[in-house]
Amino acid sequence: MRIVIALGGNALLRRGQPMDAELQRSNVLRAAKALAPIAQDHQVIVTHGNGPQVGLLALQAASYREVKPYPFDVLSAESEGMIGYLIEQAFANELPGSEIATLLTQVEVDLADPAFSKPTKPIGPIYGQAEAASIVAKMGWSFVTDNGGVRRAIASPAPQRIREINVIKLLADAGVLVICAGGGGVPVAATSDGWRGVEAVVDKDLSAALLAEATGAEMLILLTDVSAVWTRWPMSAGNPVRSTTCTELRALDFDSGSMGPKVQAACRFVERTGRLAAIGAIDQAEAILRGEAGTRVSTV
Repeated sequence: MRIVIALGGNALLRRGQPMDAELQRSNVLRAAKALAPIAQDHQVIVTHGNGPQVGLLALQAASYREVKPYPFDVLSAESEGMIGYLIEQAFANELPGSEIATLLTQVEVDLADPAFSKPTKPIGPIYGQAEAASIVAKMGWSFVTDNGGVRRAIASPAPQRIREINVIKLLADAGVLVICAGGGGVPVAATSDGWRGVEAVVDKDLSAALLAEATGAEMLILLTDVSAVWTRWPMSAGNPVRSTTCTELRALDFDSGSMGPKVQAACRFVERTGRLAAIGAIDQAEAILRGEAGTRVSTV
């Protein structure tokens, strides 16, 4: 069975953890150990988040005053290579003898997407109000509230097409474990000068749904740091949803900065393909595949 597995940003950094390289390596190894048994029995394509990492790269770029800070498409490409390297190495250690490849992936977006007029995607670390106000004065960034503080916000347009999709399918058909479309992919758009990168971060969950659909995956698994979709948040105020339909999910209210995009992506894949999607915790990946944990989303 071909399965697209989307690792949330917490595959590298759990909430509140510092953006330390060795800590990220340790967390990626944890994720690889959880997914290796699935990859031994199934054809797996892996995609991943990049929010904290691309935010850190933006801060590092802004701190060097000799050149203009690099645009977000370039930073997205940097983060895709960096995270893909860590994931590929971890899988190589867990699956000796397997063919594994990380593919830098461009994703087409529409410059008319309303997301460009209202940045909402949180990236980078959490700031206090005073520190954020100082950054706004210096950099002109937009911010959104998150976990008691604020984070930088950038446009998050919907993905239209994965430009390297034929290469991804070619590798997957050859039995290669492919790591691709990291952070939603590098956002590019058609211009009068040809294809160019744009200042945005593509929604990684919607890209995962598009990747699963375009590669003919039989299942999409969206992994995060909570055990399932809950009827209300915080968890103490609701109940876990174990098996559901898109109609039932859309009747609930989800945070647009966390579970909302995952629910939207799961429903998009299920409705467009009639196949199965699931949402749950990384450590329970095998149980999620078996239907013993997480939230399963189906047509009925």
